[in-house]
Amino acid sequence: MTATPFPVSEIVAARRPHRKDAARNYDALLDAAREAFAEHGADASLEDIARRAGVGIGTLYRNFPTRRDLFETVYADEVAALCGAALELADREPWEALTAWLERFAGYMVTKRAVREALNGESDIFQTCRESMYAAGGPLLERAQRVGAARTDMDFGDLLRLVAGITATNFEDAAQRDRVLSIALDGVRTGR
Repeated sequence: MTATPFPVSEIVAARRPHRKDAARNYDALLDAAREAFAEHGADASLEDIARRAGVGIGTLYRNFPTRRDLFETVYADEVAALCGAALELADREPWEALTAWLERFAGYMVTKRAVREALNGESDIFQTCRESMYAAGGPLLERAQRVGAARTDMDFGDLLRLVAGITATNFEDAAQRDRVLSIALDGVRTGR
């Protein structure tokens, strides 16, 4: 897998401020928003997000003039991180790389649900993020299929739907989610 930037990476880079102090605040706001959305969904308070980030509400609005801007940026940032993870994992054994990436994908789905809820799928960023995610994760499945570690009667879209379906369920904790994901991935694996 090459280190070619994914389209979503360009969106994230274009939105990030260049001044160090502004970039620090921006990153703190994204981290706080990600955490708040995971806890409270799309209804997370912007004031709470600013407080968690250690900045004033004015700083939040300077970086994200609308709630939608914040949702889209958090979503694009999460997908860019997933794409980066695919590149980082590419040197691992094919099955290990694929499952490690899918575990990251499962964690990302928590944020995605809150953001999708807020945007109602009406964002151009969704298409760019989807293309980037397929470009990053698809080769991991193909590689696992080539070496006989994963079923060949499925495509990457099937695999994402499987994991997304699992993550849509409420679990007692992350350990239970990971256990159920592992059981499902046993149905994808062919060679041991």
